[in-house]
Amino acid sequence: MIDTILAAATSGPIRFENLGLDPVAIDFGILNIKWYSLAYLSGILIGYWYLLRLIREPGAPLARRHADDLIFYATLGIIIGGRLAYVLFYQPDILKNPLDILKLWNGGMSFHGGVIGVTCGLLWMARKDGLNWLRVHDYVACTVPFGLFFGRIANFINGELWGKTTDVSWAIIFPTGGPVPRHPSQLYEAGLEGLLLGAILWFAFWKTQARYEPGKLVGIFLLGYGLARFGVEYVREADAQFAGTFLYDVIHMGQILTIPMILGGIYLIATAKNRRHRVEPAAGTASVS
Repeated sequence: MIDTILAAATSGPIRFENLGLDPVAIDFGILNIKWYSLAYLSGILIGYWYLLRLIREPGAPLARRHADDLIFYATLGIIIGGRLAYVLFYQPDILKNPLDILKLWNGGMSFHGGVIGVTCGLLWMARKDGLNWLRVHDYVACTVPFGLFFGRIANFINGELWGKTTDVSWAIIFPTGGPVPRHPSQLYEAGLEGLLLGAILWFAFWKTQARYEPGKLVGIFLLGYGLARFGVEYVREADAQFAGTFLYDVIHMGQILTIPMILGGIYLIATAKNRRHRVEPAAGTASVS
């Protein structure tokens, strides 16, 4: 696929169908497993593996037993929060037939809602187990770019959420986007929200003292994601249901929803040092000042 896209950069726009991509990853006849489902599963499992690696470092705010519980709460938060936010902010007509909210296989998830859902799950778990919620969230924030990367790649494979029309040499003609070449904005987001943001968080965790300043890593994540999403929206086609409205012609819904994230991220980063006290781990005896 990469070779084909590179070739298109010199020969003009490429037709999406020529990439040979299929939304269905595995076809069992009576059961189809889609790349979108595998993206969620991969993001959760790889994120869990990475979290276990992070908590082996001194001063971790949670133990292995908490990480195991966290996967359950985070998964519920992603599904419930992501779906409800999508319905409320992007497709409120679904509420006319409430049972359609459960039809996740038809697509429709909001990352912003997933963030809220996971946050609620973390708050519940931290309260139940007596953990420092903000420090736990710092560690979890470092794992999220995995899911974002796989999710955006799945969006591309599905041929959805494409960008605006363009004449750039790497433009792609998507089947559902008309006969015009468009920005592959899904790949831009995969690179910015997944690879770049993941690298920044990796550096902040392993090469700085950020993990000992409660809220700093979560702030970096919120600010990084917010800026990346806000910027890409300028070349991403607005949601069709907002055509002819302020949310289509002036600012996109995705941009509005990232503004609180950007402001919250700036606040958490700016105030992180004030929250640094003696750090007590959730397991073991070593404290980190």
